[in-house]
Amino acid sequence: MKHLERTLNLEFMKMGKIYKFEELLHYYSIKSPDEMVSLKEYASRLKENQKSIYYITGESKQSVQKSSFLEKLRRKDIEVLFMVDPIDEYSVQQMKDYEGKKLVCVTKEGLELEETPEKRKKKEELKAANESLCKVMKDILGEKVEKVVVSMRVVDLPCCLVTNEYGWSANIERIMKAQVLRDASSFSYIQPENTMEINTDHAIIAELRKMGGNAADATLKDLVLMLYETALLTSGFSLEDSASFSARIYRIIKLGLSIDDTADIAEDLPPLESTGGGAAEGEQNEMQELQVYVITYVL
Repeated sequence: MKHLERTLNLEFMKMGKIYKFEELLHYYSIKSPDEMVSLKEYASRLKENQKSIYYITGESKQSVQKSSFLEKLRRKDIEVLFMVDPIDEYSVQQMKDYEGKKLVCVTKEGLELEETPEKRKKKEELKAANESLCKVMKDILGEKVEKVVVSMRVVDLPCCLVTNEYGWSANIERIMKAQVLRDASSFSYIQPENTMEINTDHAIIAELRKMGGNAADATLKDLVLMLYETALLTSGFSLEDSASFSARIYRIIKLGLSIDDTADIAEDLPPLESTGGGAAEGEQNEMQELQVYVITYVL
């Protein structure tokens, strides 16, 4: 959309103005990664019963092509538009639909794909089966996330972070922070209210569910926080506290290698809190196996 930047000055992009240019808008997509397509072309090849136009925003075509948010849509053979120009973020806030089809961002809440009655039933069963785990993870993460829910969009990763349907996306946050002369303190009001979605079919989540556990378990805290921080990165957000993330990585590597946490501890690494009483040997072995699995996933 670079050819429109001079015309679509953000200062004058008022409600409804963008619709005058909708036929000029062209984007790359999952099905057309090398040649831009118009909204009309996209609409002409909608799948049967497809009620929305799906898009993803990001820094570049290369970055969005690898996004975990596209996994389920790829498998369903649903086309997703790549909006990778900074002005796209602003224009799509004004252009809510095209020819009666709602524009839906795949990185936000409210992504509803066509489901059979069987899949809807399975979804409800998964919610019930993982309610306890979601609560424990929410207790550990606290105000870092608005809620923890079962995901129906993630396929290969254990979890992802999505923003409120009307909130700031990870990409707009990146754009705002990159603007020259911005006061860093002014970003406090645009912090997105993220929802963590967990993939119940992933081995890591399955192991966490089997463990049960509680929010006071120090090692479980490390695992959940590391999953959250990794999800921040894979979902396009920036990592605010890289020091704590690194400390957790090093600490869990030591545990995975059965190195005594009290041996040769670097002063800058916070010690692992004790939960008292100690775990049973079988539980310790199970936890170590999970730690090794998480290390493999993260690294």
